[in-house]
Amino acid sequence: MASARAMTSTRLLCLFNATAAGSIKTLARTGCRVCLTRNMSSSPPRLQGCMSAWIIDQYGSNGVLKYTEETTVPTISSATEVMIKVHAVSLNPLDVAMRGGYGAKLLKLRRDPLSVMDNDTEFPLILGRDLSGVVVDCGSGVTHFALGDEVWAAVPPWKQGSLAEYVTLTEYEVSHKPKVLSHIEAASIPYVANTSLSALVNGGGLCRDSSSNKRVLITGGSGGVGTFAIQLLKAWGAHVTVTCSQNAVGLVRGLGADEVLDYTAGDVVEQLEMMEKFDVVFDGVGGDTEEWAMGLLKPWSGAKYVTLVTPLLLNTDSMGLLDGTLNAGFSLQSKAIQILPVVEAQFSFTQVPQAFQKLEKGHARGKTVVRVAEEDDRQTEELVQDSSTETVESVQETAKQS
Repeated sequence: MASARAMTSTRLLCLFNATAAGSIKTLARTGCRVCLTRNMSSSPPRLQGCMSAWIIDQYGSNGVLKYTEETTVPTISSATEVMIKVHAVSLNPLDVAMRGGYGAKLLKLRRDPLSVMDNDTEFPLILGRDLSGVVVDCGSGVTHFALGDEVWAAVPPWKQGSLAEYVTLTEYEVSHKPKVLSHIEAASIPYVANTSLSALVNGGGLCRDSSSNKRVLITGGSGGVGTFAIQLLKAWGAHVTVTCSQNAVGLVRGLGADEVLDYTAGDVVEQLEMMEKFDVVFDGVGGDTEEWAMGLLKPWSGAKYVTLVTPLLLNTDSMGLLDGTLNAGFSLQSKAIQILPVVEAQFSFTQVPQAFQKLEKGHARGKTVVRVAEEDDRQTEELVQDSSTETVESVQETAKQS
């Protein structure tokens, strides 16, 4: 195990994807260092210190998004960090908000507490919170992950994001990806899962042991957070009512919603007022919802109104909540196996601006996912298949000579 850990610290392994890394991991037990040097494409190899990424160097609309192949590859800067080769990323409304400058001052202060004393810029910034990928390097103190492990994560908003080839996070911000999920499916879950859990548990006072027969209303339940929350609440035994548009009714019913109201078919408030009162209202719409939602709660029972549409970072310092949610790591593997990932649209890495445009239109029916590593994966798989025998023989010969 010690030699495998030493192997991961060589930094050479960021050249490989999960398949290649798995082969190296096995060979590491021999105590030999291995490096496949054959080019994976006919184009000139990129400098190892640079990677592709989508960045912004100012806040604004979709036009500020820029593609570059000259972003510095993040390095392992502490013993507990892992480097991840990103395979897929999903976008969240938070990414659109951060592109426009949401929480800029507080997030800059969180990145560098001394920045309050100077005018240093936070740019360039990489957006993207969700990711699924493969571990390609580990710090010397990492104990939960090894080279080649498939993982998923929700990147904290004060760190450089996931719309890049590589991301570096602490091992406590990462979890093993369930094997039953593809990278595309896995990337759709982390941030909405963290958001749903934080809102329902911390805000709504619900959990697996306290939700049986509780009545929960979810407004705007067809988006990423809503589709996850429906399944989580049903797994906990709650009675779930959802509002959505007509073309999403079938989706949310299929996810387990007990009652579904089409807000385009009439006065949804009037319909809700005729129903039994709720223990929790989970608001994913905002606007004037709070004005009428409070009247739907059970009186004198500790019923709660929880909203996701709040100026969280604009005028309150709620970093304690974000730290507690994200730094605890993403430990939903057993739950996620029972939850259906809802992916509405997929885009290639060259289509990130189009993915943002799709998200900004609203009326989501699940998550929007960007495929980051696809061509490289096919090329590396072919490389490993062509050279695996040659590599093993080379390692055996090196072992004999050492």
